[in-house]
Amino acid sequence: MPKRIFLSFIFAFATVGLFGLAFAKDAVPLADDPVTEQRLIVISEEMRCLVCQNESLAGSRSDLANDLRREIRILIKEGKTDEQIRSFMVERYGDFVLYRPPVKPITWLLWIGPFVILLAGIIGLMIYLRRRNQSAPSTTLSEEDNRRIDALLNDTKSSSTENAHD
Repeated sequence: MPKRIFLSFIFAFATVGLFGLAFAKDAVPLADDPVTEQRLIVISEEMRCLVCQNESLAGSRSDLANDLRREIRILIKEGKTDEQIRSFMVERYGDFVLYRPPVKPITWLLWIGPFVILLAGIIGLMIYLRRRNQSAPSTTLSEEDNRRIDALLNDTKSSSTENAHD
């Protein structure tokens, strides 16, 4: 019986594996010229995939990234410089396509925004902690309360020494 279960698992995994192969995509063809491909990689490493957003254009496998790499290959073959290709991509997709957008008034929020959010969080935390400390009642003990506490502590000490002698 265990052998039959084992064979069933093997059959199930093989079926799933073959099913996955049926839907696998073909590899994207590289450029005919290795120099062109190297330039493509250098340029696309500096650009963000507009679909994935956290991946470079070179590392992304989305359909849009494939189209953009194809477009860059065409521009390289047309003899465009790297800067002309970057300018073309920025004109078409905006500064967001660059991993390091230039510092200019329209991109100040991209550069300064994280620091502003961090500063606002720190200020908010400080305000919260001050309000919490102010709302906590501060009680001063009377002389009578202090004597009772001392008596309780002395009783505790004496009972613990009696238990140690037993």
